[in-house]
Order: sequence, then C-alpha cells, then structure tokens
Amino acid sequence: MPSNTSADRTSRRRGIAAAAAVLVVALVLGVVSAVATANKDTSGASGGSAATVATPEAQPPSEQDAELLALARRDADDPHAVGRADAPVVMIEYSDFQCPFCGKFARDTKPELMKYVEDGTLRIEWRHFPLFGEESENAARAGYAAAQQDRFWQFHDVVYSEERKRNSGVFAPGKVEEMAREAGVPDIDRFRADMKSKKAGAFVTADSEEGYRLGVTSTPAFLVNSQPILGAQPLETFEAAIESAAKAAKAAGGTGAPGKESDKNTGEEAAE
Repeated sequence: MPSNTSADRTSRRRGIAAAAAVLVVALVLGVVSAVATANKDTSGASGGSAATVATPEAQPPSEQDAELLALARRDADDPHAVGRADAPVVMIEYSDFQCPFCGKFARDTKPELMKYVEDGTLRIEWRHFPLFGEESENAARAGYAAAQQDRFWQFHDVVYSEERKRNSGVFAPGKVEEMAREAGVPDIDRFRADMKSKKAGAFVTADSEEGYRLGVTSTPAFLVNSQPILGAQPLETFEAAIESAAKAAKAAGGTGAPGKESDKNTGEEAAE
C-alpha cells in the first residue's frame, strides 16, 4: 500500500509539472504581449500587465487541464473563497495587497463578476502571493488573520478601496490593525496574535509556493478553471473566460464538484 501511495504522489507531481508547463507558456506569452501593449501609465508598478490569453472554445478537459482544475480547493468553509463549493467554474486569484493592478481588478472588475457568483456559476478562491517584500508579507498575514474571524473579504475591500503607495509604511502592524477595525474584525487582540502566528506564515508560504510552481511571477494572475489570465484585464476578458469554462464544464458533464457542500460565503455575504 505505501508503494502505491508513493506512486500516486509521484504521478500527481508529474501531472502538475506538465500542467504547470502549459501555464508557464501562457503566462510568458502574456508577458510578451504586455510589453507590446501595456498602458504607459503604470504608476511605476512592477506587477500586473495589460496582457491576456485568448479564450479557447468550450471543450472537455484534457489530462493537463484536469491537473489544473484539481488546484481548486472547493472547501465550503474556506474564508478566503466566495461562491458555491460546487460551482462549475472556479477562478483562482494570486494577488498581493500592495499590487496596484490587483487593486484595479478588485475595484473595477470583481464587483461586476459577482453576478456569476450569485447565480451559482462562479467561485473565487484567493491565494496570497506577496511579491514586494516585508509589507506585502505583513499584509498577507493580516489577510489571513482577518480570515480567521470570517472578515477576509471585508478586509480585502478596505485594503483595495484606494490605491496605496507601496512600501511606504501603509502596511505596518498598526496600520493593518486600523484596516482590520474598519473591516469589522471583532477581536483585534486575536487578530494581532494570528498575524504573528506560525500558521499564518505557513499558510501564506503554501499559497505562494503553489503560484511559483505554476510559473506565476507577477500579480494579479488568475486560473479560470484551467485557463490562465495575466493582469487586470478588461471585464469582457473575464466574462468570456467564465462563460467558456462554464460551457466546457457542461460539455464534460460536470457541474463543479459533486457531493461537496455549497460554500457558506455567498456573494451577498461577501458584499456586507
């Protein structure tokens, strides 16, 4: 039995590696496109881009697609996720709270995508991907701490409510505590302790390592089921990807993750 388990794990790692190679190629193509088409007004930021990956026609998932689809956690109690656990489409978002492009997506695009969450089509799963040093790490830990009191998305909305200057002390411990209060985190002492905990560090590291294994090097980066999208793309790019993924899931005879309980974090609750 142990040998079979080891073989299964080895096979899965190889599958993820192969799927990751596909994602890396797509992300590299996105970066090349970004260099050619990025808006000149980037506010000096080194994350995000104006790149996109063409939406494929709906079709049953390949073996590599299946490995990417398996990255969705679909945990009904995950406070970092919004939408039904059995939604046919899962969008994984790798983001940094200091990234201006992530903020643009959060302010301009995510609210428009909530219609898909509300009708049961889409689930959004956040991954912490701190890129810009100590303050990014601090902000990610703060996000984790807010999540322990079911206030992650409220904290997310407070952080991204305005563009903040990177590495300027905005995400110092006292500042993120103020954001947590604004987000309605009830127990600030617990928030402070959770931020400093080993669990917070391990959680953020695990999220980041998942992204790096896939070849993510800038934020925001997304997986819409198995389709990568790089940067704060126009709304239409995400709508096309979500609708294509939903059609592909239907063509494959699936509606998400059968047998899994619906996520308690509905779009309505996340908007509170």
